[in-house]
This record gives sequence, C-alpha cells and structure tokens, in this order.
Amino acid sequence: MLDAILEGLAATRPAEAVSVALGLAYLLLAVKRSRWCWLAGGLSSGILVYLAWGARLPMQAALNGYYVAMSVYGFWHWSRDQGEAAAAVSTLPVKGHLFALAAITLASAVSSQWLQSQTQAAWPFADSFTTWGSLFATWLVAQVKLENWVYWIVLDAISLFLYAAQGLMFVALLFAVYLVIAAFGFVAWLKTWRARVQPT
Repeated sequence: MLDAILEGLAATRPAEAVSVALGLAYLLLAVKRSRWCWLAGGLSSGILVYLAWGARLPMQAALNGYYVAMSVYGFWHWSRDQGEAAAAVSTLPVKGHLFALAAITLASAVSSQWLQSQTQAAWPFADSFTTWGSLFATWLVAQVKLENWVYWIVLDAISLFLYAAQGLMFVALLFAVYLVIAAFGFVAWLKTWRARVQPT
C-alpha cells in the first residue's frame, strides 16, 4: 500500500500538485471564513475538471465545474457581507437535512444507472453520491451553515477512496488532509455559532 502511494506521488503531474496546493489554501481560508477561499477553490476546481475527466470520473469533473461557478457566487456573497460572515454562522433545520439526504440518494441512484449504461465510469454510485452531496455541501458553505463540515467529512472520505482507486494518489492525499481540516473547521465554526446563539 505504501509503495503504491509513493509510486503515485512520484508520478504526480504538475497540474495535480498545483490543484492540491490551491485546494488546501481554499480549505484553510474557509475555516477562517475569508472570502479569498473562493478564489483559491475556483482555480483548484478548474484544474480538477480536466484531471477528473481524464481519470474517468465524469461526475467529479462535472462537480468541479459546479465548484468553479459556486466560487464566483461564494466570493460575491461573502464580499457583500464582508466581515459579517464570521458572525453569521447558522444551522439548517433537521427537516432540511432529511430532504437533502433523500434528494441526494435519489439523484445518485438515477445518475449512477445512467453512468453505468452510457459511460465507462469506474465507480458510478460513489461518484454520483459525492457529486450530488458536494453540490449541497458547497451551498451550505456559501450560506455559512455549520453542518457543511459534517457533510465534507463524509464526502471527503469517499472521494479519498475514489481518487486513490483511480491512481490519483496526490489528490487522494489531499482528501486525507481535507478530512483533518474539516474536523478543525467544524470546531472553529461551532465556537462562532455558539458565541452567537449563547452570548455571554
């Protein structure tokens, strides 16, 4: 396993390394609720569109195209609020999560059937699930919802497997780091949320 990881890292293309660096910058800046996270994330995702398509992960390619569009929206939304985004951490009602999870599962089942019959997708359901789940999680980030980090922990774990299985070890390593940062992000945003709803 370690040999496979080292071989994969040695074969890393420059574009993959740049995307990883920008992806890390995005996540670290998002934890701090800096609007510049969206610029780094948009550039990283633009590169990943190309890489995911070449790795036969069409839903991941489409997902990263969505990330590019969301980076424009996120930057605009957070710039509009300026410093207020840090104080605006909120939560989504449970009903919203139940609806979202049902929709994500249904959309994943439908798109995975299409991928299986029409493409050479390597992991149709997992690819679909991370795609639809990430669409929702990204919207949660843009809306400064606390629970986005919980979604990212689950989705990053699945994505780590997908990219490692397809030989993109450097991107897989990025998702391993994402898991750790997402945990820290949840704690940081939780403190901000608690300070707002439980003022001292």
